[in-house]
Amino acid sequence: MAVPKRRHSTTRSKKRRSHDAITLPNPVLCPQCGEPKMPHRVCQSCGTYKGRQAVQTEE
Repeated sequence: MAVPKRRHSTTRSKKRRSHDAITLPNPVLCPQCGEPKMPHRVCQSCGTYKGRQAVQTEE
């Protein structure tokens, strides 16, 4: 079994982990109702997607 002869330095480990940060979601405003929603998804409040009614919502 391969085992490293010397340990990795702190700098080397942190350089490797620099891309592991979690990015926050970027909500956009719905053009129909103005509520924040995730991009490329149906609006949960009004049910529209790409300018057309995708799902029926109770009002």
